[in-house]
Amino acid sequence: MSAVCGRRGRPLIVFAWVLLAAVTIGSAAAFADTVNVIVDKAKVMRLPAGVATIVIGNPLIADASLQRGGVLVLTGKSFGSTNLLALDRDGRIILDKTVRVQGQSNADLVTVYRGVNRESYSCAPKCEPRITLGDSPSFFGATMAESASRSGAVQRAGTGGGPQH
Repeated sequence: MSAVCGRRGRPLIVFAWVLLAAVTIGSAAAFADTVNVIVDKAKVMRLPAGVATIVIGNPLIADASLQRGGVLVLTGKSFGSTNLLALDRDGRIILDKTVRVQGQSNADLVTVYRGVNRESYSCAPKCEPRITLGDSPSFFGATMAESASRSGAVQRAGTGGGPQH
């Protein structure tokens, strides 16, 4: 015990602290290189100067839209991770980040399992069907069709093409 804690053990303790600091700094840097986005939500970030092109590795997971003034809008489309690259006009990489898209943790989200079929509802304050990745195909399709029908009716009413009386 005295060999570890004595004079001879000091270099070992110093080495352990240096190693711990390096791991902590390294993991903080890796964490800083990850952008977390919630599925079906958008996140705004400011890009470094000189960005001309953005690339999303898997556009099924996230979407990115470059706006004026170096503003980027990231939208989570499905669960998973992909990468985001920002290039200058010469094609050099200015920014390289991991984009992690995670599920929502809403208190109003209720998930119902009927055997192997899953259905999601937004219950704030009344429970209504909600389009959520991972729901059973029949429930997802029916909820999507209802939403699309409602959106179409709103668009027709806004252009004067609503029902005639």
